[in-house]
Amino acid sequence: MPLHRAIYVSDAVADAATSLLVLAEILGESERNNRRDGVTGVLMRHGGRFLQAIEGRRADVDRLMDRLRADPRHENVRLLSDQDVPFRLFRDWPMTLAELTPDAARLLNGAPLDQLGPDRAEMLLATAAEALALPA
Repeated sequence: MPLHRAIYVSDAVADAATSLLVLAEILGESERNNRRDGVTGVLMRHGGRFLQAIEGRRADVDRLMDRLRADPRHENVRLLSDQDVPFRLFRDWPMTLAELTPDAARLLNGAPLDQLGPDRAEMLLATAAEALALPA
C-alpha cells in the first residue's frame, strides 16, 4: 500500500495557542480518529503556531487535511510538504505531541514555524519525536 505524508503549519486561534486543555482535546480527538483511519503523526505547538505531520494512505491523509482546514482552532493552514513516501517516520503514534527539545530547538534556531522549508520541518518533527517514549 503506497504511503503518503503531509506536513503543514497553521496559526493557532484563541485558546488553542496556549491552553493545555485545548491541546489535550486536540490530541485525544486526533488519536481516536487516526487509529480508526490508520493514520499516524506528530503535532508540535510553538510560538502560536501548529506544525504537524500526518501519514497514511493518500485518501485518508487528504480526508484528514480537509477536516483540518475546517477546524476553527487554527487558521491559515499552509502545506509545507505533500508527497508519497517509502515508510512512516511516526509509525508508533496515531498522534503524539512533540515538544521543542534542545536538539529540535537547535534545528529551529529561533525561526518561526511558518518560515520552515519542507525538509527542515520534517527534520524538526523527527528530531523532537526521537525524544518521545514509545507507547506501551
